[in-house]
Amino acid sequence: MRRPNFLVILIDDLRFDEFGAGGHPYMKTPHVDRIALEGAIFERAFHTTPICSPNRASILTGQYASRHGIIDNVARDAASHRLPNYHLDLRRRGYETAHIGKWHMGNDGQPRPGYDHWVSFDGHGRLNDPRLNEQGRYVQHTGYITDIMNAMAAEFVSRRHNRPWSLFFAHKAVHPDAEQAADGTFKMDGYRPAERHQDLYRGCVFPRKPNMLAAAEVVKQKPAWEEALRLRTHAQSRTMLDAIHAGEQEEIRLRACMMAAVDEGVGMLLEALARTGQLDDTFILFLGDNGYFFGEHGLGPERRFAYEEGIRAPFIARYPPRIKAGTRIRDLVICQDIAPTLVELAGGRPGPQVQGRSLLPLLAGRRAGWRKSFLMEYWAENAYPWLVGMTYKAVRTARHKYIRWVNRGRNGELDELYDLDRDPYEIRNVAHRPGYRAVRDRLRRELRRLVAEAAGL
Repeated sequence: MRRPNFLVILIDDLRFDEFGAGGHPYMKTPHVDRIALEGAIFERAFHTTPICSPNRASILTGQYASRHGIIDNVARDAASHRLPNYHLDLRRRGYETAHIGKWHMGNDGQPRPGYDHWVSFDGHGRLNDPRLNEQGRYVQHTGYITDIMNAMAAEFVSRRHNRPWSLFFAHKAVHPDAEQAADGTFKMDGYRPAERHQDLYRGCVFPRKPNMLAAAEVVKQKPAWEEALRLRTHAQSRTMLDAIHAGEQEEIRLRACMMAAVDEGVGMLLEALARTGQLDDTFILFLGDNGYFFGEHGLGPERRFAYEEGIRAPFIARYPPRIKAGTRIRDLVICQDIAPTLVELAGGRPGPQVQGRSLLPLLAGRRAGWRKSFLMEYWAENAYPWLVGMTYKAVRTARHKYIRWVNRGRNGELDELYDLDRDPYEIRNVAHRPGYRAVRDRLRRELRRLVAEAAGL
């Protein structure tokens, strides 16, 4: 079988339900939806450290953050040059490799090892008139960054290739404009759609969910949050929240408007692949780099925490030789599974450093032996004073989720356990209910096992 091309399309901060086929109530994404309709939707796909830099590193390495070492969004430029990126393996196997878009594992936009073709930018970049690093040289552009990068990606896949190729296309959207300081803090400038999309979806409403609760209600079941939610009301935090309409319908609408340009770009890529005869020979994967809260559990703008809105990923793939149209997969999938899947499709075998698992057995309908649980981990960041002390380790199974707050409480009295079958919105913490004692103890043991395994112990 011919080795496929690889097109990975990564969206910044996109929730699992922020595209049409993912269930958004009003957003129109016909081209993204086509990938899902002609391929597979992974209904339970997750990020294991749900913030930008750690999870991007996990996608590229197939490793947990506790293994690859990019544990937060602080500038780790040197470390990001040493990541065992799957593109290094693909390049050794004769692939032409390319990165277009946001890197943000380290704040400089300089080329990283493993790529023949490179376009990126420093930090979060700018939505309008961006300064892009192209093959090691900075070039000032005029226009909207999503449109500029869509054109670059379409040009790359359209050109003549003498060998299979792999493009990692990482959008700035739907992240707001932001200025990042050396200590990792941000000044938020807000969401800015392309001018032609600014009036989309006026008057549309994203329905309120049962877990969109006020802080006073949240801490009744989640006492570990009491101090953090109180600190969040300080002036510094409020300035950031107000800048992007945090938790408001306007924030949700503006993000949907920004996705319109992303969807246009997906259409350009699908058209270019079809026109050049490459469409069915290209494995296409569309996903986000972490989740996002719209006010669930009193959180937003936020993505760092182990509740479903923070860890679930939009995750769809199209590749007719291996994926039957209309496939829906409910097994537990994590972002670390991407690297070994692509390496195996390229004819290789993932190295011993890879902690994810190839998705090819699931795509072939072979579920035996697949994972029954996975680890989530987060390290509190000094750059965000209201989050100091909120380090956690957590485990999720098909039915339950257990969150261990490492620096909160003693002997686990502030920990959380949710029965997701009975309580999908994670409102009722059952960690200390007698009827769940056996489940809690079992998950504590499983969490210890997963933590040791992730660290290579």
